[in-house]
Amino acid sequence: MPNTQELTSVKADAKSSVIESMQALGHEQVVHFYDQATGLKAIIAIHNTQLGPALGGTRMWAYNSEAEALTDVLRLSRGMSYKAAITGLNLGGGKAVIIGDAKTQKSEALMRRFGKFVDGLAGRYITAEDVGVGTKDMEYIAMETKHVTGLPEFLGGGGDPSPVTAYGVYLGMKSSAKEAYGNDSLEGKKILVQGIGKVGHHLVGYLAKENAIIYVNDINEDNLKAVSSEYKVQVVDSASMFDLDIDIYAPCALGATLNNDSLNRLRCSVIAGAANNQLADETIHGGLCLQKGILYAPDFLINAGGLINVSIELEGYNRDRAMSATENIYAAAQNVFRIAKAENIPTINAAKRLAERRMEDIGRIKLSF
Repeated sequence: MPNTQELTSVKADAKSSVIESMQALGHEQVVHFYDQATGLKAIIAIHNTQLGPALGGTRMWAYNSEAEALTDVLRLSRGMSYKAAITGLNLGGGKAVIIGDAKTQKSEALMRRFGKFVDGLAGRYITAEDVGVGTKDMEYIAMETKHVTGLPEFLGGGGDPSPVTAYGVYLGMKSSAKEAYGNDSLEGKKILVQGIGKVGHHLVGYLAKENAIIYVNDINEDNLKAVSSEYKVQVVDSASMFDLDIDIYAPCALGATLNNDSLNRLRCSVIAGAANNQLADETIHGGLCLQKGILYAPDFLINAGGLINVSIELEGYNRDRAMSATENIYAAAQNVFRIAKAENIPTINAAKRLAERRMEDIGRIKLSF
């Protein structure tokens, strides 16, 4: 079973080997790829395959170093194992990162070469889209391997998974509201959505339908203009957003926004958002949420809608079935909150325990044959 040592205590650098980093988080396999002709530099991390093949997106990002890329892919792939396990999917966790600027370095040749590398893993890893990679890129990858999801609808895929991801976050937020306030209505609740990309934009849409009071923040002015033109929102700047008097904070950009500074400034009762790895340190900041009486909805649970969506492609895609399966997030979150409250432990600990228990239990069943 994977060692549950905190993610932030494991950072790949020149002094730690890849094997040491893998051991710390319980990974099964990490593969580095390089192709001189296309300039492709990629890492695929397979965390756990006890429940099935590892499924997870490919992220293209201009990392400052290979060590930074390795740390990211290890963190993200472990999160995928937890997402699959806690939502009842028969899939393992994996992730891929391509080191480079998606705007200037991405090409058909590079993505197809990456597809060949994925194919060489013989189905142990199934890829999908993530930051910097879209459905068109999945088309290129699919020219070289069948181990790909996130394809456009006209090719039998689910297309853009962000509406389903947002729906899961919305349901996780409603489940959190029920736990914190006694009912799950979001009407009149003051909610800060940080990060108005595809998922954040769709989430705002769900909140607007419930007549929530919505604050938004994003470093991208175009994103703010787009959401402001469609919904009634209040734009807030990054310097003051953690000082707002709000009910719910929804981090939907990059991770680690929950740290000593933000948690000591936040004036809210609930944290429920789409970003991965929201807690800068799971032990310290998960505990701080509990200490301050803030209900934290574990990110790998409530943002699992995207994974659920692409998993449906493996069976023959149907959007209604994807949305229906995503609705399980509400009850799963209630179960996490029940355990955390009964044992007075951080919600992140309760969620990890449930995910790890399922991986162990199913792993034993498979080993018995």
